Amino acid sequence: AGALAEYANETKPNSYSVQWQEGASLKGKDKAANSVLIDNGQEFVGSRAAEAFILSALPTPVETAQWIGFAQERLGGAVAFKDLELAFSELDQHLQMRSYASGYAVSVADAALWGALRASAIFQRNLKIAGQQVLGPALTRWYAHISAQPFVERLVAAAANAQTAAKPSGAKVTTDQGSFDLGLEGVEDGKVVTRFPPEPSGYLHIGHAKAALLNEYFARSHNGKLIVRFDDTNPNKEKAEFEESITEDLRLLGIHGDVVTHTSDHFQTIYEYALKMINKGLAYADDTPHETMKEERMNGIASQRRDQSVEENLQRFELMRQGTEEGLTWCLRAKMSVDNPNKAMRDPVIFRCNLTPHHRTGTLWKIYPTYDFCCPIVDSIEGVTHALRSMEYRDRNP
Repeated sequence: AGALAEYANETKPNSYSVQWQEGASLKGKDKAANSVLIDNGQEFVGSRAAEAFILSALPTPVETAQWIGFAQERLGGAVAFKDLELAFSELDQHLQMRSYASGYAVSVADAALWGALRASAIFQRNLKIAGQQVLGPALTRWYAHISAQPFVERLVAAAANAQTAAKPSGAKVTTDQGSFDLGLEGVEDGKVVTRFPPEPSGYLHIGHAKAALLNEYFARSHNGKLIVRFDDTNPNKEKAEFEESITEDLRLLGIHGDVVTHTSDHFQTIYEYALKMINKGLAYADDTPHETMKEERMNGIASQRRDQSVEENLQRFELMRQGTEEGLTWCLRAKMSVDNPNKAMRDPVIFRCNLTPHHRTGTLWKIYPTYDFCCPIVDSIEGVTHALRSMEYRDRNP
């Protein structure tokens, strides 16, 4: 709305007085009031309402109107990552041989498109980090060109002045924005290694995005390394399609892992660790029915299989590895505790059978490690120094 108002001032001076105010809303807690236009006592609340009023007084040829609609529908609001990327690509293609979106001079279409892109956090992040590698050379060239137009420079300057005026001299202004300043411990510049380990069993959601951004922030702010690791240990749910989608969405967020790995890269090593645990009496095979096992763990009751010999456990683990009919009835559990107050620590399952072909390893493996077992092993192998976890993993603390 601000970009359109200043463009209107360019064509007809003093049409609008554009003012900026810091905060999430211009009307108390009403977050829809990100723009408010007042004309002869009549109030238009929200970007769409303000934009519609401004556009009603501007000439809008058919092609110009189409690009205004593109800005509002394809670039603004809650647009999915993939849809945004497609919109960026279409706009880049359109601008390949053009200096302006419509016609041979700057128009209201340019103002609408620039305003939508200026307000897009995804666009701005990619512009800063990846530039034309993600957004395309024509789109980045056009955006810089429109940014140098007088009406845009006035708009940006007014916004900057409002931001400066909102900060009292010598005072620290507190806003409702989040902070990544979590006081990371044990930091050595150049040696920090973080990892983002999504399971390729679905599409990227807001929780994934938060975790990815945090891990990338700490890796970059300490000149370290970010590992994007796909935790592909459940072939029932995982597909190459989801992995490709997550990779694309991370790119659109401006997140670029220094290396991309898979837990399946280390299946052999993880399997060998399980064998070592069995040989040291730290793991045992168990065929207790699921509901019975759940009840025993809740009540602190030891499994009848807990004190089997090493030889028996090795034999049954081998049946699991082969995926035999009998092997399918067993799982492997860590021999940790029967009655630990933290129930997550009560002899957790660390390997289970699954005959579904894996999207990377095919039918090579019939057994797969659980997340709790494989993640710390792979973290150690890959040299992860800081593993950021959400609160749901708090009960995994010893």
